[in-house]
Amino acid sequence: MKRRKLLRAIAAVLTTCMLTGGVLAGCGRKSDNANKETTQSGSTLIYGSNDYTRINPAIDEHGEINLLLFDGLTAHGENNEVVPGLAESWELDDATNTYTFHLRDGVNWHDGEKFTADDVEFTIKAIMDPDNESEIASNYEDVTTINVIDDKTISFTLQDKNVAFLDYMTIGILPKHLLEGKDMQADEYFHNPIGTGPYKIQEWDEGQSITLVKNEDYYKGAPKIDTIVFKIVPDDNAKALQLKSGEINLAKVTPKDAQNFVDDDAFTVYDMKTADYRGILYNFNNEFWQRNKDAIPGINYAIDRQKMVDSVLLGEGVIAYGPLQRNKYNNEDVEKYSYDPAKAKEVLEVAGWTLGEDGIYERNGEKLSFTINVMEGDQVRADLAAIACQQLKEVGVDAKAQVQSEIDWANQEAFLIGWGSPFDADDHTYKVFGTDKGSNYSGYSDEQVDAYLTQARQTSDENERKEAYAKFQAALAEDPAYTFFCYCDVDYVTNKKIQGITKDTVLGHHGVGIFWNVEDWTIE
Repeated sequence: MKRRKLLRAIAAVLTTCMLTGGVLAGCGRKSDNANKETTQSGSTLIYGSNDYTRINPAIDEHGEINLLLFDGLTAHGENNEVVPGLAESWELDDATNTYTFHLRDGVNWHDGEKFTADDVEFTIKAIMDPDNESEIASNYEDVTTINVIDDKTISFTLQDKNVAFLDYMTIGILPKHLLEGKDMQADEYFHNPIGTGPYKIQEWDEGQSITLVKNEDYYKGAPKIDTIVFKIVPDDNAKALQLKSGEINLAKVTPKDAQNFVDDDAFTVYDMKTADYRGILYNFNNEFWQRNKDAIPGINYAIDRQKMVDSVLLGEGVIAYGPLQRNKYNNEDVEKYSYDPAKAKEVLEVAGWTLGEDGIYERNGEKLSFTINVMEGDQVRADLAAIACQQLKEVGVDAKAQVQSEIDWANQEAFLIGWGSPFDADDHTYKVFGTDKGSNYSGYSDEQVDAYLTQARQTSDENERKEAYAKFQAALAEDPAYTFFCYCDVDYVTNKKIQGITKDTVLGHHGVGIFWNVEDWTIE
């Protein structure tokens, strides 16, 4: 019970993260060595960011700033392939499911302390510790033994095969010497974190900005841009206005706002693909959906997804029917719930719903009526929810969209969710749809889905994985967890002087990932 309550509380916080561009809304702290003068010279990049309450890669998955401050043992390259990070090499013993990593020489923390295998062991154990309630703990649930062989060598033995393990070792490593014995949720370190990454924190001005300066001792070489400021601009419209005024010189903007920069010679608009989808998450812990889960297929047929792509995304995206459409294991031969209002009504009526005098379906004296929560500050999600409610009303479903500053996760009925990963297919499927996994905020559970997801992560045979993921997607379509809407491509707008962004890299959830090679960026 304690774990469930904590998970729900964390889910509420993470929901804020998911709906504000992948970072947590709230307050910040100034670091002790803060330099209060932020340079506005040509060597400064000013990024329009949402706010953070803490920076903790072991607990919070989607912080864009993590890539600048921390490194993992592995990393992702331009095409989202696994490449060496803090580990320069590794090998796998198939007989024992043991990965052995060989760490780089000469890597130091931002405070000058030596990075060692003890830091790696500490970080992964902290993620695995149930008391820390990490949302990514299920990525490492197969780890049975961690063996620090020496300062530069560490091995992980898994109970079963997990072919996504190298992807999961991209997680930012934390310093044992600063965090051992500390509160992994609330320690002051997470307001002034020290990592090994290309940038280090100079100042955190609460609610205003987070200023980073380049790490001259970075193992890949010092970054070319001296200073990066994460300027806190929570509102999407304000980001566009501040780009125009020159207050910021990089931001992710809505498709509508991006059109205002296309013909402006001072800016570059990057229309980038993502693996990031949107849809309705149903709270199956809520009694309404425990009674009325059979209405979800009818709701699915009532959604005109193409209209959403055309009118909200302005064509920058595609209709969604499942979680792996931008993955090599996508199964196109599943029920897509294509827009069919007549079919929606037929499904509902077969399930025993009858149309009331007010035009709303009811059953056993209960209206087919629910609320879709949307976190404030995300105009795209608010627009998607509004269109969905209008379309559902046309077939006799009373759905209402409600924009909120805080989400009561445990008691809400539905939520405008977003997930997606451009990496291994296990990411954002196993932990999102698996029973009781760390990111399964809907309380969804299906035995077939669990079985196929487990099969897929435990085989490296491409044909076997493809078959397992095909069966997973079919089972998910038969017993839908969500009503999928669309995949959202993203628009990043920059001052034209900023160079080095890789426009063809497929980005992740909330468009996170643009900073993957930030140490190579320049400002002309």
